[in-house]
Amino acid sequence: MITSPDNPALREIRRLRAAPARSRSGLFAAEGEDLLAAAESNGWHPVRRLVAAGSGLPGEEVDPELLASVSSLGSGTRAIGVFHRSFSELPSAGMRIHLHGLSDPGNVGTCVRSAHALGAVGVGIGPGTADPFGPKAVRASMGSIFALPVAEVEDPLALPGTKIALVAHGGDPELPDRLADPVVVVGSERDGLPQSVAGGSDLRWTIPIADGAESLNAAAACAIALHAVNRISDR
Repeated sequence: MITSPDNPALREIRRLRAAPARSRSGLFAAEGEDLLAAAESNGWHPVRRLVAAGSGLPGEEVDPELLASVSSLGSGTRAIGVFHRSFSELPSAGMRIHLHGLSDPGNVGTCVRSAHALGAVGVGIGPGTADPFGPKAVRASMGSIFALPVAEVEDPLALPGTKIALVAHGGDPELPDRLADPVVVVGSERDGLPQSVAGGSDLRWTIPIADGAESLNAAAACAIALHAVNRISDR
C-alpha cells in the first residue's frame, strides 16, 4: 500500500494536472469509478490504477487521505487511472464537430459529451482550444472522451464535408434541408471564430435567440447545432 506523499505514482498524478506535463509524458489522469468504467467499456486500459485502501476496488492501494490529497476533485475520489493521451484521425464522413479557440476546458468536455450523445463520429481540436485530456475537460465529458476519436486539426476548412460555422450574429437564420457530412465549427465564447475560418466555411449559421439576449454559452450552442444538424444530415 502507498503511504508516502513522495511516492512516484502520486507525484505523477500531481504533475498531470498541468498541460505541459501531459504533453511531455503523453499521459493523462481520469478520476472516479464512473470515468474508469467508461474507459474500460471503450477499450482504454490504464497504465496505472490507484484506489483507496479498503475500497475493495481493483488497483494499487493508496492511503485514502493521500489519494484525496492528489485528487483534483473537492470531495476526493476512490479511484484514479492514468492513461495514454491518444489523438486519432478524424473520420472523413459523418457528422463531426471542430472546436477552434475554445479555451474553457469545461466547455470542451461538454462539447465532447454532446457530440457523443447526438451522433457525431469525431471531434477536431483546433488551435487555442483547451486540452480535451485535462482534468476539467475529462470530467465534463462524463466519459465520452473515451468513446469518440479526438483529432488535432490545424485547419477545419481542409476537412472533407460541409463546414458549418456557428456565429453569434449575422449568419443565416436557417439551415438547408439537407447536409452532406457536416462539420459543426465552434469558436471561443468571447471572440467567436476567426474571420478566415467563419468566412471560408460553406455555411455561417446564427442560432435564433430571444430579443435582448446577447448570446448562447458555447457548449449550449454546440449541443443545439448538433441536434439540428443531425436531423437533416445525409445518413
